Amino acid sequence: MKTATILLATFLTIGLKAQTTFRPKKNKQRVVAIETNETMKIDGILNEKAWDSVEPLTNFIQIEPNQGLPSQNSTYVKVIYDKNNLYLGVFCVDSLGAKGIRVPDLTRDFSFRTNDTFAIGIDGFLDERNSMTLATNPYGAQKDYLSFDDVYFDSDWNGLWKVRTQITDIGWYAEFEIPWKTLRYPKVNEGTQDLGVNFVRQHRRLNEISAWAPYPRSFGFNRSEYFGILKNMDLPRNKTNLQVNPFTLTSYEERKTNGDLSKIDRKHKIGGELKWAINSNTLLDVTFKTDFAQADADQQVNNISRFSVFFPEKRSFFLENASLFGSGLLNDGISGNMIIAPFFSRNIGLDGEGGQIPIDFGLRLVNQSPQKNYGLMVIREGEVAEVDGRYNLVGRYSKNFGKQNRVGGIFTSRTNADNTNAVGGLDGFFRLDNVQSLGAMFLSSYDTDTEHSGFAGYIQYQLKTNGVETWWTQSYVDNKFNPALGFLSRRNVIATSVGTQADYRGQRLPLKSHLRSYKPGVKMNWYHNATNGRLMEREFVFSPIRLETHQGDFVDFALKSQYQRITETFRLLDREINPGEYKYSRFVVIGGTDPSKKVSTTMSYEGGNFFNGTLNTLNASLLFIPIPQINLKSSFLRNEFKNFGMNRASGKVDLLTVESRLFLNPRIGLFGMYQHNTLNNLDAYNIRLALEYKPLSYFYLVFNSNNFQNGLESFEQKQAIIKLSFLKQF
Repeated sequence: MKTATILLATFLTIGLKAQTTFRPKKNKQRVVAIETNETMKIDGILNEKAWDSVEPLTNFIQIEPNQGLPSQNSTYVKVIYDKNNLYLGVFCVDSLGAKGIRVPDLTRDFSFRTNDTFAIGIDGFLDERNSMTLATNPYGAQKDYLSFDDVYFDSDWNGLWKVRTQITDIGWYAEFEIPWKTLRYPKVNEGTQDLGVNFVRQHRRLNEISAWAPYPRSFGFNRSEYFGILKNMDLPRNKTNLQVNPFTLTSYEERKTNGDLSKIDRKHKIGGELKWAINSNTLLDVTFKTDFAQADADQQVNNISRFSVFFPEKRSFFLENASLFGSGLLNDGISGNMIIAPFFSRNIGLDGEGGQIPIDFGLRLVNQSPQKNYGLMVIREGEVAEVDGRYNLVGRYSKNFGKQNRVGGIFTSRTNADNTNAVGGLDGFFRLDNVQSLGAMFLSSYDTDTEHSGFAGYIQYQLKTNGVETWWTQSYVDNKFNPALGFLSRRNVIATSVGTQADYRGQRLPLKSHLRSYKPGVKMNWYHNATNGRLMEREFVFSPIRLETHQGDFVDFALKSQYQRITETFRLLDREINPGEYKYSRFVVIGGTDPSKKVSTTMSYEGGNFFNGTLNTLNASLLFIPIPQINLKSSFLRNEFKNFGMNRASGKVDLLTVESRLFLNPRIGLFGMYQHNTLNNLDAYNIRLALEYKPLSYFYLVFNSNNFQNGLESFEQKQAIIKLSFLKQF
């Protein structure tokens, strides 16, 4: 413990001497948009007369790597608007022209880290808390998301907007058309109004991030108190804002058990969604006969921990406004691998094996404003097999106060014929100052059938500056807490996690022409039994080496010391582990190359003792992008164990994944994934053709195939789906 304290103090000293984390300007940068009556053609060519009448914004300031210095290549932004849309005309200078552009693929919601990117952030309510971000790369792929306090993000929100681009010998152009109906802003009865706005560019070849209104390197782009002001906008008022999105679907499915045909299922389905922006604050979503055929298939996981895997949500209806309903403690690197989520949307419409449960209808009402946020979701699941139909309800309220503080509550319930499970809780988030924050949540559950009630909660402190990140998380879950609509990584536990990571970029950094940062760190996690207070697990992780280059290559080396007290037999990698006390040490080496290049790799190797044996884990991936329209990726995971488990077994388990993404343009793509897992002899294919024939209107053709072994029985499932959706905005 003494050594850990010295390390914590050392890293704090290194980090606190680093570059300044400055406060927002009192006199914010300003831009006045010009109104136009000209008809705008969105083609990436800024040849309309309206563009000629506007002086461009420029003088972007570096965020990375050299905070505060001018950008190495200029960026020019023009802003105009009319009664229907906000328009941006952008030119990103690149001294190498087309040869300097980095675009790995054309997927919607592409990775910001790997692409040349330009983005606009809009704080419609000018509350310096919430924002909407719309981004593009030089090939016109779209990325959009919502941010709340730069803490919670709706990364899979898809807004209705348009962008087209052009690449030249000296850079690339982007032309945005953003309907006012897509934005959220307060509607005033008369006069003009202001919006918060910022523009950011990533020049990937230089691995440089620059912004029109600069913000500290350790913060995200969406810390909207650093935004500038878009002045004197004469915005439209009192217009209908309604989206209807019907779909039709046809599917064929067959299943075989031990080679014999056991089921054939043909379906024809009509359903859809309706979105009504009742006013600038309130959005109503209604879904009926909901279908998620277009969602990406889940990645296989060979779990080497004693606890459940948290699979991410991929279904569009649940992804939108997920951050409002998704409060809780997530495994974000500072929680000690603890997850306490009162609401986890994958508990609706999916069974324990990932199979679909039909959703008859759903309703979601969300209100967001500078003063408060609230939401209500009601989902009716249909009957399937031996499972009765269920009603699921989630209610959420939060009150904003001060600069960036809020308190709130959440309520969930699941009701079927036999039981009602209810969970209620209070939570809060407080920015103590510019770099410190404190979050907390306290939850209680109750089941009417068993009459059991339980409790869970956490408190989390975080300090985040340009030079250091430090955290402390304390969480508690008793043995009767049961969130039927939520997710828990552990039960009956008192967990403590503390740690720090420095970010040193000083003159003493060796090979400074190649290295950008040195990020040593240490973290410690303790898990005690909540009933008797006994220590059940302890983990100490020391990372003396983490180096990043200017291009994005990195290498990381860490040492782990672990203690585990096992009270009952459990299975890992299909092997039984006996009860007992286990102490062991392991090491981890991780490395990766610049992910924006045509060929890039990542690799990790973890080895050493593991419970009563040894376990060596190799995880390697190779990404090949000959042109932006072709993206090929393969990954290989091997767990090799010796003298492991009750029978002191030796062996290996492999998981191979091959993915391909082929594009004609950002709106037409063919996606494929193959997975082979030796743990259960699984072979799985997923092939999906997606055509966006008009904004947010899609045609999908999907093929799925799964073959796997469960004990002595083998199963085979094949499925073909055709889906057509149409979006109309009124």
